[in-house]
Amino acid sequence: MTEGMARHPGSWPGPVVLQRAAGVQTGAVSESTELSFELNGTPVEVPDRFLGASLLEVLRDVGGITSAKDGCAPQGQCGCCTVLVDGRARVSCVTPVKRVAGRSVTTLEGLEEPVAARWAEALLDHGGTQCGFCTPGIVMRLEERRRRGTGPKPVGAKEVRKALAAHLCRCTGWQGITEAAVEVIGRSGGASPSRGDRDDEAAARRAGLEGATPQRIEARSALGAAPFAVDTVPSGALVAVRGADGEWIVAESLTEARGRSAKVQGRRSTLSAVPPLEVPPGDWAASLATSWVEPAYLETDASWCEPGGEPSSVLANGGAFGGKLSSPLPGVARELADRHGRPVLAVWSREDTVRLGPKRPPVAIGVLSDGTGVMRVASTAGVDAAVARVAPGLVVEHVDVRGPRTDARFRAAGWAEALCALVAAGVRGPAGGPDGDAVHAEAPGGGWARVRLNPELPEPCIEVEVGAGDPLDATVLASYVTGAAHMAASMVCSEGLAIGPSGEPENLTVRSFGILTATAMPEVVVSVDGSGGEPRAVSEAVFAATAAVVWAHHGFPGTWPLGTSVFARG
Repeated sequence: MTEGMARHPGSWPGPVVLQRAAGVQTGAVSESTELSFELNGTPVEVPDRFLGASLLEVLRDVGGITSAKDGCAPQGQCGCCTVLVDGRARVSCVTPVKRVAGRSVTTLEGLEEPVAARWAEALLDHGGTQCGFCTPGIVMRLEERRRRGTGPKPVGAKEVRKALAAHLCRCTGWQGITEAAVEVIGRSGGASPSRGDRDDEAAARRAGLEGATPQRIEARSALGAAPFAVDTVPSGALVAVRGADGEWIVAESLTEARGRSAKVQGRRSTLSAVPPLEVPPGDWAASLATSWVEPAYLETDASWCEPGGEPSSVLANGGAFGGKLSSPLPGVARELADRHGRPVLAVWSREDTVRLGPKRPPVAIGVLSDGTGVMRVASTAGVDAAVARVAPGLVVEHVDVRGPRTDARFRAAGWAEALCALVAAGVRGPAGGPDGDAVHAEAPGGGWARVRLNPELPEPCIEVEVGAGDPLDATVLASYVTGAAHMAASMVCSEGLAIGPSGEPENLTVRSFGILTATAMPEVVVSVDGSGGEPRAVSEAVFAATAAVVWAHHGFPGTWPLGTSVFARG
């Protein structure tokens, strides 16, 4: 690890960073090298012990470059580690460093400051960033497109979304990113116009409400410089990864630890995601059975700790939708630091998060037209109270199911599915009533959302009205609304996790989870109720109502995921 790892845009690591990080003083070489390339305009040499590493490992482990993120750890499927090689976007986690010998590599740190600032401002102004983990790679991909120029036609949303095919964003729902890119790429020079009234404190307060954990919404976080655990490790820290046998392998670098673990990353299975629970017997007006769902946050669990100290938070710049609240990594980091007498970073691979992290509990529901019925759920503490708030007529039955552990703290877990079942049974909209063809949902804190689909426009969209009290920052609010709508539509239409006969997850890549891509997600049109009042979170209400109207649009098939697009074809 290097002194540069905790730095942020504006104070990037300087020349000879690869040499310095490898223990080589400026002008003196202490170990043999036979590979060199240009990094952000500076010639650098790679120590021989890193010749078998990926470009991402060399950038981070050796060079202290923190903008390139390890999201799929490493599967080449999330785009978070994208850099430019000879001006072309490339996913660095699956690029052997030997392939860049003699070539030019540009990371976000190497962009001219006005260009980086232009991207940061545009992302903030359009709500294109939340946690900031995926945006550095996205910026580099889109920067390649910007450098090619607009040509005879302006760059539009469809072209931007197509360019994002190699990327995943779990937070924003793509819309703010797309709008920011259209603005930046369409300008031949100069700074992007910025909202002069932006209040970072108010923005962070709204983000904290929606994410249920403190968060920063500012220029440095938009460029990936929020305090992620793997980016803030002190110098001299050891790195620990899980081996194939489940034991922790501790080494001087992530590259070395992964090499010693002899662990082969899992891939996608041929199994399909299917509901593990059967709908209770009965002559129901509506029924629903859901599959396991992976939270799929892009920053895998990580924590570091000094000997005798307090571990760093695994939540970093966001709450991971509740998926990290029970993470064991802080305890692991503390125990290993005390054992080795040095700071230790403990980090999960993508496969570890899938196998060991909690999932949204699958359910199977039968509902009568009077709102009574039975809801079976994979045994999960806390679901009963959540369901009782919106569907007091449902009897909740906990069932022990062979599979991964579950948690009720995911976005609207349990009660969103219960609300959907009530809508399907005609107890709630959109079948007439005061909301017409919309579905109204209220979050536990009083924030509400009213959602409808509009398939009639030239570009079909999801229309969302929210009552969030004082919006604090309307752009950030809209970003979270759009992200919640994306997550709900994705869960209903395409997301699911295949579980084998032994109860172990079989789909271990981020692409296998079924997250809706940029080209598959329709526009979300957000309007905010202006009555004001105390700020209230609305993300859960948006999630629940969106899930219901998307399911209704497809005629309420009995199982999720539907295996279809958001809007019915033909």
